[in-house]
Amino acid sequence: MTQPQTLFEQLGGETIIRKLVDRFYDVMDSQPEAAGIRALHPADLAESRDKLFWFLVGWSGGPPMYVERFGHPRLRARHLPFPIGESERDQWLWCMNKALEEVISDGLARTQLSRNFMQLADFMRNKVG
Repeated sequence: MTQPQTLFEQLGGETIIRKLVDRFYDVMDSQPEAAGIRALHPADLAESRDKLFWFLVGWSGGPPMYVERFGHPRLRARHLPFPIGESERDQWLWCMNKALEEVISDGLARTQLSRNFMQLADFMRNKVG
């Protein structure tokens, strides 16, 4: 009897997750629709790219890279310094969904990720509107 694949394995591991993260930040950095969420990030996105990559690897069932470096993600607490409302959530999701469309070829995995990211992004909201 074989073990079911993790999402990490289903997606193609670190290579695909890195492509997803890089495309996400490329979209955020270049599209006017993402100006609000981009403004919440530092000018140099290298550290943001690495942190999201490390987080998503572990979150999807791969090695716990983020936890090994920083401990428990405590995502909501780590995002409290940034004003995140519906607009910021929606801009983040817009960027991520664009990246998903371009990088993830498996439609079922793409749909699952989109739903999971919606829940995650909505949980980060810390301001009205």
